[in-house]
Amino acid sequence: MSKTTEEAPAREQEAAKPQKKLTGVVKIDVERCKGCGYCVAFCPLGVLVMCGKFNVKGYHYPELVEGKSCSGCDLCGMYCPDFAVHGARVADQDNKKE
Repeated sequence: MSKTTEEAPAREQEAAKPQKKLTGVVKIDVERCKGCGYCVAFCPLGVLVMCGKFNVKGYHYPELVEGKSCSGCDLCGMYCPDFAVHGARVADQDNKKE
């Protein structure tokens, strides 16, 4: 038996395990934002939208609309040229022990 066929059942067992849902949070420094919209464009889950309000510089800024859906991947923060947006993963509340 080849090595790849021996590993196949192990991979199937791993895939059958329930996946832990990743949760995240996005922090936005509204006054630093220049309204480029990169964070909104590159968010894979679409949890950010451009707000209709203005910051003190006169730019529209992003806001989180689907906070529970955020995975904390931080793509929004990686693409932000002004370092105004930061995403992070948070601990799963269901698995926390008190």
